[in-house]
Amino acid sequence: MRALPVRVDAVLVQAVIAAALSFAHLHDLALAAGQDGWKAWAYPVSVDLLLVAAWRRLRSGESKTAGWCWFVVALTASLGANVATAGLLDLEDVPAWLRILVAGWPAVAFLGGTLLAHGAAHPGTDPATAPEPPSTAQAPEPTVTDIEPPTAAPELPAAAPESAPPPASPVPPALITLARKVADEHRARTGTDIDTSTLRARLGVPMPLAEAITAQLT
Repeated sequence: MRALPVRVDAVLVQAVIAAALSFAHLHDLALAAGQDGWKAWAYPVSVDLLLVAAWRRLRSGESKTAGWCWFVVALTASLGANVATAGLLDLEDVPAWLRILVAGWPAVAFLGGTLLAHGAAHPGTDPATAPEPPSTAQAPEPTVTDIEPPTAAPELPAAAPESAPPPASPVPPALITLARKVADEHRARTGTDIDTSTLRARLGVPMPLAEAITAQLT
């Protein structure tokens, strides 16, 4: 099988060269600003990833304002590192403001990447999954044969006769005698017949028993 010839794209080669140089300049600037070790290598990766995320947002056609904003921020960081390492900045004595910018870049890159990745507009509802509108067709009216005749109401059971009140308990004769004596004393003192409440209080008996005694006194 004949192998396909490898075609070298000049634009792709140019992009690789630019990315490699920018990567090296960002690393050198981060190293000069005090970010040594693996941290110096993480800065160019962070800038390049933000550039890629912004470019993908621009290509998607959604919220181009945010895409252009973060693309300019990442491009400024990359271009600034290229210019700073071109001899215009003493890498042995980096100013304090540049150290602050380099130290604060991870938070800025994280914010931009999060907004670009999760701030896209939600797609519209798929017409295939949209709920169907409720049907406006009216149900057929029932015919005369479909209407059931009213059924007779069930007869209620006859009410049970009310039970007769329990007979009054018999009053002991001794209690009647005592009550009569109390009633006579009350009549002699006040000139009026004793009432049921007063008789109950004087004898210390329940109200039903006091009523029965009063009925026998009269």
